[in-house]
Amino acid sequence: MLALPRDERTIERQRAELVALIGERDGPRWTAARGDLALVLPFVAALPDVLAYHDRIGVPEDVSWATLADLGRHAALYRRAHDRPGFDHAWWLQLHFRGRLFRLGRLQFEQRRRGLSVHVPGGETLDPSAVDASLAAAPSFFARHLPAQPRETAFITSWLLDPQLAEWLPPDSNIVRFQRRWTLDALVEDGDASILEFVFVRVRPLDELPQRTALERAVVAHLRRGGHWHVRSGTLALCQPSGSTPPLS
Repeated sequence: MLALPRDERTIERQRAELVALIGERDGPRWTAARGDLALVLPFVAALPDVLAYHDRIGVPEDVSWATLADLGRHAALYRRAHDRPGFDHAWWLQLHFRGRLFRLGRLQFEQRRRGLSVHVPGGETLDPSAVDASLAAAPSFFARHLPAQPRETAFITSWLLDPQLAEWLPPDSNIVRFQRRWTLDALVEDGDASILEFVFVRVRPLDELPQRTALERAVVAHLRRGGHWHVRSGTLALCQPSGSTPPLS
């Protein structure tokens, strides 16, 4: 049976630090052993304060829970990747619990100085209509609930924007259609580790990776040929709200 550390003073200190930074740009800098499941405890302890903040700025309850559910999703991903309970994404989840990131339908939007940084949670398809709904909802959501934040531009940095994927996937695939939305910049970064982690979760030798989908087959085939995947960045202009928040469904 897994035993979590019961150092209540540490949990309370981390909870208080997290709560004190709700709504602020800079987050806490916690240190912990990689995979330390106890780091979920400050987030759970901070939940009433986070929900109170969401209530003060008028965030709908369904958006709150869709956003904060990422805590459990990442704990489940760790278990899939390592065959044991654990958690190693405190650096990421503190954005959700500080009110800097919200999930609006299919996509997550993080408040940044230059606009809204888009993130794509795994586990679901990139259905174009769902992506459309998320991108349409974001400007109105931030105009209503966090009006001081810039929201004219969306930007993303991801392996999903690697143009090489279009050489392997059908032109009508959801990923290729998602790529076409964005204007790429010139920056090209190494992406092998990123695409393997996000596509397969549990990284293994190439010969042991599953080949169930077109994407899985493309990732492995490209690497077997001696190629490399890249992380690319892109931007798009968001349509600004003219009235009520568009529905997400």
